[in-house]
Amino acid sequence: MNTQQEIKKILDQKVKQYNKLDFIAKDPICIPHQFKKQQDIEIAGFFAAIFAWGNRTTIINKSNELLQRMDYAPYEFCIHQQPKDLKKLIGFVHRTFNDTDLLYCVEFFKQHFAKQPSLETAFFTHQITGKPIKNVEDGLTHFQQYFFSLEDAPHRTKKHIASPLSGSTCKRLNMYLRWMVRYDQQGVDFGIWKSIPPAQLICPIDVHVARVSRSLGILQRKQTDWLAAMELTEYLRTLAPKDPIKYDFALFSLGVIEKFN
Repeated sequence: MNTQQEIKKILDQKVKQYNKLDFIAKDPICIPHQFKKQQDIEIAGFFAAIFAWGNRTTIINKSNELLQRMDYAPYEFCIHQQPKDLKKLIGFVHRTFNDTDLLYCVEFFKQHFAKQPSLETAFFTHQITGKPIKNVEDGLTHFQQYFFSLEDAPHRTKKHIASPLSGSTCKRLNMYLRWMVRYDQQGVDFGIWKSIPPAQLICPIDVHVARVSRSLGILQRKQTDWLAAMELTEYLRTLAPKDPIKYDFALFSLGVIEKFN
């Protein structure tokens, strides 16, 4: 049985190894790193995160294909799109995500950015009352409801935008929030959103992170679901209360790169 001190030592070592600029090139976070404008970072990052299941090389290639169709200006494309521009998106597909889903996302961005300067408010400001949303669970729940509030939202697209209400781990959206909220000197994550502190983030959990966490004895829950994400995050907060999600680098890399078991 590993002691907490031993686990912290292992994970801190792996964070140091992987939380650095070398990590970016082979990870979907390389997609938003192609941009300087905040809105471009937000939109490109959103698509890269939503596409993030399966092979990382394929995720990166598909994200770049989409950006090419958007003339490498995702914000300008979304807010100024005309029917002739939208034709460029027809035929796009990544696994179960297709052009129906894509066209809806673009329409949502057009309408949101017509009213708000950042996607941050889509998660952390209640769209009706204007009140701030102070935690990730409520933010994710609100985001899904707001995202699908447009008329004629396709039912098929709902499987791509998870919510804690359904018990989902919300792995891809939690990863996206890590990119946008978390900041350190290493320059991997952006840290451009300030509504919540990094201490509030929830660890993205997939089969690899769950396997490593159970092997280390830091996750007891059998199902890999929202409650497992919360349980794992609570443990990580005992190791680093202000920045628990830095251990995403360690757990993910141990699972995917080092095949730790």
